[in-house]
Amino acid sequence: MGNILNAVATINSAIDGGNAEDTVLALSNKDAKLPAVLRQPVNLYQSELHKFKAANDGDLAHDQLVDAVRVLTAIAQINHILESEDAGATVAALLAPYACINDVDDDETLQQRYHDALVSMKRQRVQEGVDFLTQNDIQANVDKVNAEVMEEQERILAVARINEALDTGDPAETLEALQTPAAKLGDVDAKHAVIYQTVLQTDKEQKAKTTEDEAAVLWLDEIQDGVNKANKTANDANKLAIGMVTINLMIDEDNNSALLGALQSSDVGLNSVTQDCVEGYSTQLRAAKQEKLQSGSPTSWVSHQLKNGMLFYFNLDTMESRWLEPEEFESSNSQLSKPEVQAILTRVTADYDRGLLFKANEDKIVLLQSHTRGVLARKAYQERLDFIKRQLPAIIRIQSWFKGRKQRQAYSDRVNYMKEHEEQAVKIQSYGKMHLARKAYKERLQYFRDNASAVVKLQSFWRSNKARHDYHILTHEENPPVVVVSKFVHLLEQGEQDLKEELELQGLRGRVVKQIRTNQQLENDLNLMDIKIGLLVKNRITLQDVVAGAGQGRKARRNTGDFSREKGLKALSKEKREMLEAYQHLFYLLQTNPSYLAKLIFAMPQSKTTKFMESVILTLYNYAANQREEYLLLRLFKTALEEEITLISKVDKMLEIVTGNPMVIRMVVTFNRGAKGQSSLRELLQPLVKSVLEDKSLNINTNPVEVYKAWISQTETETGEASKLPYDVTGAQALAHQEVKDKLFECVKCLGEVANRFLTHIVSSVDKIPYGIRYIAKVLKHSLETKFPEASSDDVLKIVGNLIYYRYMNPAIVAPDAFDIVDIGVEKGMSNDQRRNLGSITKVLQSVASGKKFGEDSAHLQQLNPFVEEAFERFKVFYNDVCDVAEPEDAFNIDEYSDFVNPSKPIVYMSVKEIIDTHALLMEHLDALAPDKEDPLHELLDDLGEVPSVEDILGEAPADLSDPQAEQVIASMAKTEISLTLNNKFEIHEDGDEDTKKLFLKVKRLLVDVIGCQTGDSVEHILTTPATTDQEEAHRLLVQKRMKQDESLKHDSTKLTRNASGLDDNKLPIEAKKQKILKSLRKLEEAGRVSKEDDYQDLINSIAQDIRNQRRYRQRRKQDLLRMRGTLEGLENKATFYEEQNDYYNQYIRTCLDNLQAKKVFKTDEKKKGKHKASNLKYTGAKLYEKGIILEIEGLEEPQYKNVMFEITQTSDPGVFDVNAKFMGVKMDSIQLVFQDLLQLQYEGAQVMNMFNRAKINVNLLIFMVNKKFYGK
Repeated sequence: MGNILNAVATINSAIDGGNAEDTVLALSNKDAKLPAVLRQPVNLYQSELHKFKAANDGDLAHDQLVDAVRVLTAIAQINHILESEDAGATVAALLAPYACINDVDDDETLQQRYHDALVSMKRQRVQEGVDFLTQNDIQANVDKVNAEVMEEQERILAVARINEALDTGDPAETLEALQTPAAKLGDVDAKHAVIYQTVLQTDKEQKAKTTEDEAAVLWLDEIQDGVNKANKTANDANKLAIGMVTINLMIDEDNNSALLGALQSSDVGLNSVTQDCVEGYSTQLRAAKQEKLQSGSPTSWVSHQLKNGMLFYFNLDTMESRWLEPEEFESSNSQLSKPEVQAILTRVTADYDRGLLFKANEDKIVLLQSHTRGVLARKAYQERLDFIKRQLPAIIRIQSWFKGRKQRQAYSDRVNYMKEHEEQAVKIQSYGKMHLARKAYKERLQYFRDNASAVVKLQSFWRSNKARHDYHILTHEENPPVVVVSKFVHLLEQGEQDLKEELELQGLRGRVVKQIRTNQQLENDLNLMDIKIGLLVKNRITLQDVVAGAGQGRKARRNTGDFSREKGLKALSKEKREMLEAYQHLFYLLQTNPSYLAKLIFAMPQSKTTKFMESVILTLYNYAANQREEYLLLRLFKTALEEEITLISKVDKMLEIVTGNPMVIRMVVTFNRGAKGQSSLRELLQPLVKSVLEDKSLNINTNPVEVYKAWISQTETETGEASKLPYDVTGAQALAHQEVKDKLFECVKCLGEVANRFLTHIVSSVDKIPYGIRYIAKVLKHSLETKFPEASSDDVLKIVGNLIYYRYMNPAIVAPDAFDIVDIGVEKGMSNDQRRNLGSITKVLQSVASGKKFGEDSAHLQQLNPFVEEAFERFKVFYNDVCDVAEPEDAFNIDEYSDFVNPSKPIVYMSVKEIIDTHALLMEHLDALAPDKEDPLHELLDDLGEVPSVEDILGEAPADLSDPQAEQVIASMAKTEISLTLNNKFEIHEDGDEDTKKLFLKVKRLLVDVIGCQTGDSVEHILTTPATTDQEEAHRLLVQKRMKQDESLKHDSTKLTRNASGLDDNKLPIEAKKQKILKSLRKLEEAGRVSKEDDYQDLINSIAQDIRNQRRYRQRRKQDLLRMRGTLEGLENKATFYEEQNDYYNQYIRTCLDNLQAKKVFKTDEKKKGKHKASNLKYTGAKLYEKGIILEIEGLEEPQYKNVMFEITQTSDPGVFDVNAKFMGVKMDSIQLVFQDLLQLQYEGAQVMNMFNRAKINVNLLIFMVNKKFYGK
C-alpha cells in the first residue's frame, strides 16, 4: 500500500513539473498499478491530467488516476488509429467504453465521415502546435458529423417533396415545397410560383428525356438553378413591359431622341435600330398607334410573349404583373406590342438600307433595267418571229411572186440590151477572162516561188506520210495489198553494207571458234603443267621433264595446220570436191535434224559423250555463235532431253534427275557456262561473289570441330603451353564448350544474312539468266509433268531448281576463279577462308533450292530452318518465272525453212579428226539412228563410202610413215581445221517437188523479183500483163547486180555464198519467171496452199512477213556483231591470262633451277653468322614429351622416351631443317622438315602431324619452338 501511495505522489509531482515524458514514465510505474499507458502522444496525458488536477483543487487520488488513465489511454488509442486509413478501426475505438464518447453511430456510411472529420481536425491542431485531440475535441466532431447527417437527410426529404409537388402541377404546392427551410433555397418569391412550376417542370422533363429515365428527379443544385432562371425570366419580363410602356409614351410625346434611347434599350431587345432612321421610326410608329386606337378597347392589361413562349401580363395602370391570364382579359389598344414595333423598325430600316444600296449601285441598276428592257424587246421580237414562222408558207409565196415578177422584168430588159450590143459584149468578155486567167496564173506562180521551201516540205511530208501509211498497212494489216508490198520488196535485197556485215560476222565466228579451241588447248597445257610441277615437288619426275613438257604444247600447236590446203578437201579435183560436198550435206542434215545426234548421244558409251559433245556438237553449231545456231542447238538439247526422260525411259524416278547426273542436263549446263553464257553468269554472280571476297572481316566457319581446333590452336600459340583439352573430338563434344557455341552462333547468324542477300539478288535477276537455260528448264518441267503426272508441283520445281541453281549457279559460286566470275591474279589466288565462306553460303542456298531443312546431323544450323522454309517459297516463284519463256521459234523468229530465205549459207569449222570420228560413229550406230533404209542419212553415208583416213582428207602425209615420229605428225595433221559451207542436198530441183512448203518458198522468191520490177493491182494482173521495156531493163540490172556480188565472193571459200537453190531460176528473164510462177501457183492451188479467189493473198502475206523479219534480222545481225566482238575480246583476254600463267610457271621453273644450282655450291661453314641463333638443337624424347611437343611414339613406352634423341639442324636452304632420330646413340631415321609446310598445316587447321611414321607431333608447339630457338621470336 505504501508503494502505491508513493507512486501516486510521484505522479502528482510529475504532473506539477510539466514534463510530459516524466509524467508518462511515472504513470507507467508498476507500483502505481494503473492501466496501461501508451507512449504516444505523451503530451495528451500531461495536458489532460494537469487540467484534471487543477479542477480537483488538490492531488489526484489513486482511483481518480485509474479512471483518468483509462479514458486518456482510450483517447490516445483513437489518436493513434487516426494516423492509419482504417475508418472501421476509428469507429471501433470511439465506441470503446473507456473513451466515453457519446452518440457514435456505427453505421458503415458514417464511419468514413467520422474518420475524415477527426483526421481533418487533428491536422488543424497540428498546425496550431498540438499533436493530439482531446476527449472534448473528439466528442465535438462526433456531434458535428451527426448534425450534418441529420441536416442532409432533412434536405433530401425537402428535395423529394419539391419533385412530388412538381408532379402535381400545382404552383402553390410547388411554392410551399420550395419555401421549406430544410431545402435552404434562396431568392424564392411567392409572386413567381407559376413560373417556378413551369421552369422546374420543363427542366425535369428535359432531364428525364436526356437520361432516358422517366423516374428522373431534379437534384438540389438543379432546383436552385431553376429558381434562379425563373427569377431572371420574371425580371426580364418586367423590364420588357416597362420598356414597352416607355416606348409608347415617347411615341405620344413625339420626342425622337428619347424614343431612340427607348428603342435601343437592352431591356426591350429590339433589332435593326439605326439612328439615321429615327424620324421614320417616329412617323411610322405614330401612324401605327393611331391606326390601332381605331380598333379594340382601351383596357388596362397588355400581354407580352417571352423568348421561351410564356405569356406575361402587365397592368398599365397599377404596374402589376401576372403570369396567369386575368379574368375577362382583353389586350389594350392604346399600346403597340413588341412584335408590332419590331416589324415597323425592320421595315423602315430595310427601306433605308435599300435606298442606300440603290444609290451606291445606280449604274448597275441602270444596266439591269437595260437588260430587262432588252429581254422584253427580244421577247416581243421572238413573238413576231414565231408569228412569221407560223405564216411562213404564205409569206414566202407572196415574196416569191413579187421577186419573180421583178426579176423577170429585169431579165427581159437585160436581154433586150444584150441583143442590141452582142458584138461588144463578146469582145469585153474575152478580154476579161484572159486577164483573170493570166492574173491567177501569175499569182499562183509567184506564190509557189515565195513558198518553195514550204512546198517542198509539204510534198516530202505527204510522201513520207504516204510511206508511213503504207508501212503501217504492211506491218499491221492482216492482208496487205500487193500494191503496198511491192513498194517494200527492195528491203529484201542485200546491199553492200549487208554483205560487208555478213562477211565480218562470218569472219568473227570463225575467229571465235578458233580462239575457243586455242584457249581450250592452252588450258589443257596449263593443267598438265600443274600436274608435272606438283610431281616435281614430290620428287617423282625430274625438273628437265617439266621443262620439256612446258614447250611441247606450243610446239604441237605450231606444227598444226602447216600442211598445204591444196592437197586436202579444198583441192581442185572432182573426187575431193564430191567428198567435200558430201560432208557438207551430211553435217547440214545433222545440224538441222536433231533426232540423229540426240540418238547418237545415248547410243555411244557414256564415257565418250562429253568429249564427243565438246569436240563435235558444239563445233557443229559454232558454239551457238549466232541465233540460227543457238536455235538449232536448243532444238538438239530439247530433243535429247525428251529422249532421255520421256521416250527411252532412262529416268524411272524423278530423283534420278538429281542423283543420276543426266547426260543432257550436264551438256546444257556445260555449254551455258562456257563462252556463250559466261558473260551472263558473270553479270549475275560477280557482284555477290566480289562482296564476299572483298569483305576481309567475313569469316564463316560452321564446322564445330574446326572452330574447336582453331580455338585450341589460338590458345596454345598465344600461351606457348599445351592445352589440356583433347585434340580429336566429335562435333557434339566440340559443341559442349560455350566458346565454340558462341562463335558458331555468330557465324550462323552472319551466314543467314549473307545467304538472304544472295537469294534476293538471284530471284530478282530472272532476265539475266541465259535463254538457253530457261528454255531447257521449261522443257524439263514439261517432260517431268508428262512422265510423272501424279507428282506434285513442289517436287517438279525441286528438280527444275536442281538444274537452275545447283548445276548452273552453285559451282560458279563455290569456285568463282575457275569459272572466271571474278578476276584473280595468277600469284594471288583465293584464300581458304574465302573458299570456306562461299562454300558455307552455297550449303544454305542448296538447302533452300531443294526445300530441305537442316536435320540433326547439322543441329547447329537448325536456327536457319525458318529462313530455309520462307526462302523456298520465293525460290518456287523464281523457278516458275524462269520457265516462263517463249518457244525458240518465237524468240528467234526462225523455223526449219528459214535457210531457204536467208541469202547466205551457214559455215562451220571442224577439224579433220572431228569429221572422221563423226563419220565413224554414224557408221557404227547407223541402225539405231535410222532404222528406215529410205532415211536420208543412209543416202548421205552411201555417198561418202568408207570412213576415210587423215591422209585421204588432207592428201599425202609430209613424212615417211615408217618414221617413228610419223604417228605424232599424223596426230598433229588431224587437228587441221576445214571450213564446211553447209547446204541441203534435198532442196527443190527445177522440175518441182511434192513438198508444197518448199515449192511455196521457191515461188515466193521468184515473185519478189517480179513485183520488185513490175507493179499492179493484183498478183494475177501483174503475172498476166506483159512487162514494159523499162521494167525488163530494171529486172536485168537486178540480175546483173546479184551476179557481180556472187562473182566477188566466190573466189574465197571461207566467205559467205548465196544460196544456190533455184540459181538458174533467178537468172531467167522476167517473162520466163512469170510463166514459171503461174505454173507453180497452179500446183500450189491444187495442193490447197494458195487460192486464186483471194488473189493468192497467202503468198503476199508471207512476203510481207519476210519484209518485216528482214529488219529484225538486220538488227539481230548488228547485235551479233557487237556480241561476237565482245566475245572475241573476252577470249583474247583469257588467252592472254593463260599466257601469263604459262610465263609464271616458266619463271617458277627457272627459280627451281637457280635453287638447285645454289645448292650445289653451298658451303657448310656458317659459324660466323648470328651468334645468338642456334645452328642445331638436341632434345631427348622425354624432354619434348614434357614440353608437349611429342604426344606419342608408337612402339615405345613413356619411360623409354629418354633413350630417344632428336637432333634438329638448320640447312643451307632457308626454312629447311634436317631432323635425325637416334635410339640409344644409334641413328634410326632422318627427315627434312620444311618450315613453310608446318605453317601450311597450321593454316589448314591440322593439330597433329606424324614424323618418321611413328611419332605424333603437336604442330603448334613445334612452330613455337622453332620460332623461339632459330628465329629468336
